[in-house]
Amino acid sequence: MISTSNFKKGLTIEFKGEIYGIVDFLHVKPGKGGAFVRTKLKNIKTGLVVDKTFRAGEKMEQAIIDRKTMQYLYNDGENYYFMNKENYEQISLSKEQVSELKEFLKEGNDVLIIFCKEDMIGAELPNFMNLKITKTIPGVKGNTVSGALKPATLETGAIIQVPLFIKKGDIIKIDTREKKYLERV
Repeated sequence: MISTSNFKKGLTIEFKGEIYGIVDFLHVKPGKGGAFVRTKLKNIKTGLVVDKTFRAGEKMEQAIIDRKTMQYLYNDGENYYFMNKENYEQISLSKEQVSELKEFLKEGNDVLIIFCKEDMIGAELPNFMNLKITKTIPGVKGNTVSGALKPATLETGAIIQVPLFIKKGDIIKIDTREKKYLERV
């Protein structure tokens, strides 16, 4: 059990049968009445962020989560298959469980699979990935306005905005959390 006085960012708790990560929290002591803790909780399975207020000192179950690095193998349209690199065991996640990741999944890439009590509850991509540009409009000489962007299709099928000097075949580094171009590799 964990008390609201021990809350910190990144901590995972079990609340109403779901597993939530604490995104943000604030201890509030008003002039009248009892103290309380205002929190932003992110559902680990669905990604939904909710605001919740707890009384000071309220106790709840801490959820212990484990992250294992696995290699993405393939998908069959409904399920996405991953392999544990240590014992070669294969697992599958449904389309819904990888919904946020599927646009950056590339065969052979490492992915963090999240477990809680031996149950798979989701997956996370590395924060940064290097991917190849497969389609983009060519930059025209003279189009050098600072900060101008154009759409580009990556080898995984995702479309992101890139600077004008990027061309087809370039390999770029992207931030998977914000789905943004960082630099040319």
